[in-house]
Amino acid sequence: MQRRENIERLIEQLKEDDEHMRVQVVELLSEIGEPAVDQLIEALDSENKLVRRGAAAALGNIGDPRAVEPLIRALEDENKWVRREVSTALSKMGEEAFEPLLESLSSDDWKIRGAAAWIIGNFKDERAIEPLVGLLEDDSGFVRSGAARSLEQIGGEKVKVEMEKLAETGSGFAKKVAINYLETH
Repeated sequence: MQRRENIERLIEQLKEDDEHMRVQVVELLSEIGEPAVDQLIEALDSENKLVRRGAAAALGNIGDPRAVEPLIRALEDENKWVRREVSTALSKMGEEAFEPLLESLSSDDWKIRGAAAWIIGNFKDERAIEPLVGLLEDDSGFVRSGAARSLEQIGGEKVKVEMEKLAETGSGFAKKVAINYLETH
């Protein structure tokens, strides 16, 4: 019981304006590890964006697979800094995050598709190539750019063929990624 109360107090301190204090609290919650996971998952729904951001950071550091689905849902957060921290956390989660991220590539929400597209390349898993190629024609430039960057990270002959097409017909950052990829591979 006392541990739960201590964790609650630490989570409350994530509201502090002092960035240094919040970093230290995230480190403490990360060191507590598994016993803090349930409360950190609950904190992802806090009304306070600093709490949500700190909870995501601590969950990423802890790496508990129970946090994957709540973190995927948190990609919908209205605050871009929270979404970025959630993305960073998911990229640290390991193989447990791959399948949910792969599924998220087909989300109706461009923020989720885009975040998943940017993250999934870290896994360097060829199973992501086909869905990522499909996202190269997404309406959102953020999604297209994330897909191109992840394809670049995955690499290989299939990716090279797609990058050649993208260099010819693409636009913006995604096209630049393709051109750079072809120049260096």
